[in-house]
Amino acid sequence: MDAYPEFYNLSLSRYSCRNYSPAPVPEDTLAAVLDAARLAPSACNRQPWLFIVADADDEREAVQSSYAREWIRTAPHYIIACGLHDEAWHRAADGKDHTDVDVSIAVEHLCLAASAMHLGTCWVCNFDTEVIRKAFRLPDSMEPVAIIPIGFPAEGTEAPAKTRKPLSEIVRRGKF
Repeated sequence: MDAYPEFYNLSLSRYSCRNYSPAPVPEDTLAAVLDAARLAPSACNRQPWLFIVADADDEREAVQSSYAREWIRTAPHYIIACGLHDEAWHRAADGKDHTDVDVSIAVEHLCLAASAMHLGTCWVCNFDTEVIRKAFRLPDSMEPVAIIPIGFPAEGTEAPAKTRKPLSEIVRRGKF
């Protein structure tokens, strides 16, 4: 239980950053954040994901053109989280593909690790997948699931107040 307050505070302090410093993130820091994603659990340990780090000018331009909000331009790096449906576990009872679940778990590991290293991130899911698919020459079997802008928050950026439903609204024991 000694580590729980640290984890709770990390979870409490993590927010969707929408204003970044132009300073690049050191390569070893990016590697550490990506390693946290690698360590994430997945159904049957299939790890049906691939993470593309996009920070060259043409790559940045492609990401920016896939998402029409101006704030995304401030991030020095983008991580494109891709799902590999052919490698994912599928539930036998109904065939449910767990790619999105597994990728989401890995991305949140990445985001929490970034927060622990004083980096900002934001989940971006409302983007033009075809722009990303074409710009990064993704094979048909690979789906771009989310774009994660990552970098140091701009000076003066503060985390907004976190509002969440109380446990009583989201937890139920037993049957309905």
